[in-house]
Amino acid sequence: MRKPELAAAIADQTGLTREKASEVITAFTDQVSAAAARGEDTTLIGFGTFNIRSRDARDGRNPQTGATIRIPASKTIGFKAGKALKDQIG
Repeated sequence: MRKPELAAAIADQTGLTREKASEVITAFTDQVSAAAARGEDTTLIGFGTFNIRSRDARDGRNPQTGATIRIPASKTIGFKAGKALKDQIG
């Protein structure tokens, strides 16, 4: 499901216009992104948690040349599904 389809589904369920539903989705994603930038987790009870994950520096290989390369440490965002979501998908 893409954002326009999600906005349409939310609009149908809530009675909002599609434009307002799209604004709500954008506001939600902006807030999750801002929290991640501050290093904070975002938890939606029953749905899941968006959190920051750190990856240590490691050695890797260039697939074209086979040469060993150093992959620097980095941060990424992860999602862990909550119990209610896990139960719903089976």
